Amino acid sequence: MSSKNRVLAKDDEDDEDDDSESWLVTYADAITLLMAFFIMLVSFSKVDLPLYEEVQSGIKEEIGGVIDSDRPIFSLHAQIQSIVFDSPDIPQDMIEVGFDDNGVVIDFSSIAFFKPGTAELMPMAEAILGKIKRELEERPYDLFLIDIEGHTDNTQTSTNLYPSNWELSAARASIVTRRLIELGLEKNRMKASGYADIHPKYPNIDIMGQIIPENQFKNQRVTLRLYPGFIQPAF
Repeated sequence: MSSKNRVLAKDDEDDEDDDSESWLVTYADAITLLMAFFIMLVSFSKVDLPLYEEVQSGIKEEIGGVIDSDRPIFSLHAQIQSIVFDSPDIPQDMIEVGFDDNGVVIDFSSIAFFKPGTAELMPMAEAILGKIKRELEERPYDLFLIDIEGHTDNTQTSTNLYPSNWELSAARASIVTRRLIELGLEKNRMKASGYADIHPKYPNIDIMGQIIPENQFKNQRVTLRLYPGFIQPAF
């Protein structure tokens, strides 16, 4: 073979090698982007887990062509909604199921959950807590933590048993926590807190200083925050 032909043959082999390894460039770019994404997440002081699950699912779909079904926060949200809204005995306007940055948030109206001015659970509350407890025993939700918060509106309570909204909100959070423990949930998964009226979900009064009764109604609530055990909640 002439030297010219040998040079051409070598060039052809080099071109074939380049073509056979061209996929590595795309793969390396994808891995680099993924690494940058996760480094960015770690650098954040606070991760929005529902958003993270959405992004994670999108990345897997783009790279692998397969939609990721392992999204426990969204699955738990759907399960809780099914428990709450498929029960005919539960007034739907007295329960809200949503998200925060860490996980699933359930707001129960205190008016539906407790006898007026007390921390005594209503029968409906007992039924809902039993269903939620059973869901939180299933994998992977058995690794979720539960924060129970009591909230009031800005109407001040003053009784012998509850001298202020602090005592009332704390008592309501505690009784829900105790009931979940009695039903069988591990006590080291839970935390009870009373916030009185310092974290209203909606303004209790308008800009003219007038009371907004429907907002006061919504602010009287017990909140359950459900989130993976490796997350530290904001408060």
